[in-house]
Amino acid sequence: MISHFSLADLHQIVDALTAALDAKNDYTCGHSCRVAGLCQAIAQQLRLSIAEQQSLDIAAHLHDIGKIGIPDSVLLKPGRLTPEEFAIIKTHPVIGFSIVNKVTLLAEVAQIILHHHERMDGQGYPGCLVGDAIPLGSRIIAVCDAFDAMTSNRSYRTCISGEQALAELWRCAGTQFDPNIVTAFSQMLKSSSFASFVAVTN
Repeated sequence: MISHFSLADLHQIVDALTAALDAKNDYTCGHSCRVAGLCQAIAQQLRLSIAEQQSLDIAAHLHDIGKIGIPDSVLLKPGRLTPEEFAIIKTHPVIGFSIVNKVTLLAEVAQIILHHHERMDGQGYPGCLVGDAIPLGSRIIAVCDAFDAMTSNRSYRTCISGEQALAELWRCAGTQFDPNIVTAFSQMLKSSSFASFVAVTN
């Protein structure tokens, strides 16, 4: 019987779940790790506590774990989704929450995963939360997730440049994204250590 988990044990479990998702979808292989790297850089810029950084790191790695429960015919469709198919895709945060919330130690992480597709204007999902009602970790993941998605090739579209993606984040700041997070993200990308990261994702 397992009596307790160390932080290293927990991260091994997270890595295994992330690998399972990557194996299901070639187009998003590595996506969660890149998002987690961006999230950690923002967390440090915002001077979050070590505990907050750890929860965010795990949530970022597992934010799309619910896509394991999405049919391949929808998840891997090489074209625009129908409204019915998009409704199915929108269930993945709830599925992810139900998976991760089974681990008592990850209750906070599960909440971050549940709300990573909320919008500042309340037009997101699944809870239609507004502004600061959205967990901070979810708001950070939303920005990093969108940036990596825009700068990565997908089955249904080609990527755009880092500069174009950043411009899109600014365009949607205040409606879709937290302006404070977009500001921190922009400042982070200007640092020399992340110049190569942006180049790799293009």
